[in-house]
Amino acid sequence: MTELAPVLVGAAPLSPADVVAVVRRNAPVQLDADALARVADTRRVIDGLAADPNPHYGVSTGFGALATTFIAPDRRMQLQASLIRSHAAGTGAEVECEVVRGLQLLRLQTLASGRTGVRPVVVETYAALLNEGITPVVREYGSLGCSGDLAPLAHIALAAMGEGEVRDASGALLPATEALAAAGIEPLTLVEKEGLALINGTDGMLGMLVLALHDLETLLLTADLAAAMSVESQLGTDAVFAADLMALRAQTGQAESAANLRAFLGDSPMVASHKGPDDGRVQDAYSLRCSPQVHGAARDTLAHATLIAGRELASVIDNPVITLDGRIESNGNFHGAPVAAVLDFLAISVADVASVSERRTDRALDPARSHGLPPFLADEVGVDSGLMIAQYAAAGIVSELKRLAVPASVDSIPSSAMQEDHVSMGWAAARKLRRAIDGLGRVLAIEILTGARALDLRAPLQAGPATGAVRDLVRTVADGPGPDRFLSPEMEAVTALVQSGDVARIAKEHAHG
Repeated sequence: MTELAPVLVGAAPLSPADVVAVVRRNAPVQLDADALARVADTRRVIDGLAADPNPHYGVSTGFGALATTFIAPDRRMQLQASLIRSHAAGTGAEVECEVVRGLQLLRLQTLASGRTGVRPVVVETYAALLNEGITPVVREYGSLGCSGDLAPLAHIALAAMGEGEVRDASGALLPATEALAAAGIEPLTLVEKEGLALINGTDGMLGMLVLALHDLETLLLTADLAAAMSVESQLGTDAVFAADLMALRAQTGQAESAANLRAFLGDSPMVASHKGPDDGRVQDAYSLRCSPQVHGAARDTLAHATLIAGRELASVIDNPVITLDGRIESNGNFHGAPVAAVLDFLAISVADVASVSERRTDRALDPARSHGLPPFLADEVGVDSGLMIAQYAAAGIVSELKRLAVPASVDSIPSSAMQEDHVSMGWAAARKLRRAIDGLGRVLAIEILTGARALDLRAPLQAGPATGAVRDLVRTVADGPGPDRFLSPEMEAVTALVQSGDVARIAKEHAHG
């Protein structure tokens, strides 16, 4: 396997591609030397404030609702450790390794900004944990998205202190103290301000947003391909996707989706077989005819969410923060509202794209609407059920996706003795979006499995280059038309092709023009 180039942290904001490389592909991180110098300079500001008899939040006071409680110098190290231990209060199942690595990387990026007041050793320790593949155990529940993702980030900090549980590079579960010792990493002993700096951030929700954007870019192209297979195999018309018709509506996502459909259908003998003045199918059902409009709306949502993610990646999220002129100031930048809103927005679009996909699948199975295909694409009608229950599975997923589209970000619930009286629920929005994206991939896989069988059943008519290539790819893991067989493994295998990006890649390679 080719070794990935290191991702530089601290010199400039991380890009979405940087995040994906580190958290999914285990690219190493490298700290910028100038960033470490800035970190050291800012730490000297905190050391000066620590000696001040006047209280400074997070340096010589308690936290949250206890912000007015002055803490004597001899109790401050205990204060920082207590903060992390008490806030590492997650519960439920472990979250995925890539999500935890996202937490680690994005907190590291903020620490390396030189605006948080931590010592250089804290930055170096977080980088070492990532590079050694040490992944703290983080639990499903615990974050309200304000002050950022407190509980998940506290689990990361706890591991850096040599406490709690982690997964090592092989995935084995072991105490953090053992994993750090094996990697030659000295556990952190936190001093003034550092505990707060390690837990006040939107890193969990932001990391999941960046991964969602990466996945959805592939899935929306896959949705266009799936729609093309349905239009083609149901003998629909591609005339409605013409560029001049799309130009009448100034929606960029719609135009892009329609261009993909034209590219996937442009050389199709099956489409050409019924083109011309005698073709009466100029009014296909909305699920076929309006695919670019539905997919395009999702693309536009994706573009907006990408804008917000880029802004957040370029941000320094901590409270309090040390300004360029050396002031330590409380702020509300940890509130996850901007990120939470687009996470919810994406969940709505995911549900809509899956919904229209399921409707196209259903049409292919109904002889009253499929233009000559056998009922449920069955081999021996009456004896065989064909793909009947595959459509049930798609319908069940779509129903769940509609529930997951209900916004989390409007469901604020107060905490911390009413100090944190409005929260973003961004972590919850991100968690449900991850499940929704998994569901979308499965629904599209069922449409592609259906479209592949329908294309075969149109023989001797031939599919186009792009749709035919995807049908051939499907045939490497799922047999063609025939008597009923155990269907679930084929559905899982096609889902893997969709989620890996192989379907989108093959379609692009064979697209017209």
